[in-house]
Amino acid sequence: MNSALAIPAFAPVLPEIILAVGVLVLVLFGAIRGERSSGIMNVLALALIGAALIAVLMLPSDRIETMNGSFVIDSFAKFMKSLTLVASAGGIILSIDFMRRAGIDRFEYPILILLSTIGMLMVISSNDLIALYLGLELLSLSSYVIAAFDRDNVRSTEAGLKYFVLGALSSGMLLYGASLVYGFTGSVSFPTIAATLQGNAGFGVIFGLVFVAAGIAFKISAVPFHMWTPDVYEGAPTPVTAFFAAAPKMAGMAMATRVFIDAFPGIIGQWQQIIVFISIASMVLGSFAAIGQRNIKRLMAYSSIGNVGYALIGLAAGTPEGIQGVAVYMAIYLAMTLGTFACILSLRRGNVMFETVDDLSGLARTHPVIAFCLAMMMFSLAGIPPLAGFFAKFAIFTAAIQANLVALAVIGVVTSVVGAYYYLRIVKVMYFDEAVAAYDPMPSGVRFVLALSSAFVVLYVLIPAPLTAAAGAAARSLF
Repeated sequence: MNSALAIPAFAPVLPEIILAVGVLVLVLFGAIRGERSSGIMNVLALALIGAALIAVLMLPSDRIETMNGSFVIDSFAKFMKSLTLVASAGGIILSIDFMRRAGIDRFEYPILILLSTIGMLMVISSNDLIALYLGLELLSLSSYVIAAFDRDNVRSTEAGLKYFVLGALSSGMLLYGASLVYGFTGSVSFPTIAATLQGNAGFGVIFGLVFVAAGIAFKISAVPFHMWTPDVYEGAPTPVTAFFAAAPKMAGMAMATRVFIDAFPGIIGQWQQIIVFISIASMVLGSFAAIGQRNIKRLMAYSSIGNVGYALIGLAAGTPEGIQGVAVYMAIYLAMTLGTFACILSLRRGNVMFETVDDLSGLARTHPVIAFCLAMMMFSLAGIPPLAGFFAKFAIFTAAIQANLVALAVIGVVTSVVGAYYYLRIVKVMYFDEAVAAYDPMPSGVRFVLALSSAFVVLYVLIPAPLTAAAGAAARSLF
């Protein structure tokens, strides 16, 4: 490990500093200009995210600890932070036209996205339980407000309230578990906790670990702490749902990986059982519960629960190959999610948004390009080759088999087959049912996100090496 003195102490935190200073400036600018600043605010927020992304990519790949060891930068942090920033940028781009048409294009929205992003970046680089909690709360508090951003809409307000109440409960569980871990190990630092346990964890540590896992499971909407997801996804404004389905998932999986691999590497036998249970439960519920859903956003909520279950297979393996599988899976999941929500956001006629599966009837006849892109996203989510989603699932199933978790991999394959039903049903509705509506032209920002996502999903098979190599380097930095 390189010494933190090799570079200035603040350098590893430069992306967070850029966003934090930028948020302060944007708050003052918005307060002075008022609602007239909403348009320029989105542009400035995207510029800040771009600057933060450049700062992340310029950080050294060697492991560097700073802030008295509470903040760490390594290849894994760089990889997951890059995905998170891309997801946040996608969330802002997808929201611009929607918020304007809905009459809720207030300047506070991109500021809240940036605050949430700062929390996510902190979570990804946290190297002790206190830093983890601080980042998590910054992420959560911003998310509660974003969910209820359409304050004149009862469903949006209800979504924010449900998210807040259940989120407070999960934060309490996480804090309780962290206090138990601290009490029985004498430290909140991940390396110190790992050195103290050394494969010999008592009942108190295991009990605390269960509560920590419960708090993390809520943040990534894994079963049995998924209950908020369908209601919040359906009630929140659609661009907010797209943001929730993308960016916090990247940070949540990075947080889970960092905590279990960095802080508890010596007791993998104990936490592996927890992860396997959560993974199986998430895959099964995500596959079966979505079958009866008619609302697309609720369907995507259950799809995200199932996808978290698949990603957790790689974490359960606890090997470099498994973590590489997690990184690859989350990158591909990000592209599929942003692309799918770009298509959902295009289902508009005037001021009316269409959100049910039946609204897609005959889309291939009225909007063949959108139908083709959405079909590719559905095929990819179902794991059908040669699209990117197939390689994502192949990576985690292979890692599970190599780690002797054959039964877990088999369950994953079976639930993938079940889940394919509701993905392919959407394709059937688009291509074989009678057309019921013609939609407004797709906004340029939404078209841009859809084009990039579709190109990645379809063409990944031709050039998989860059992503695979980056994910491999990220995984090795944790071991």
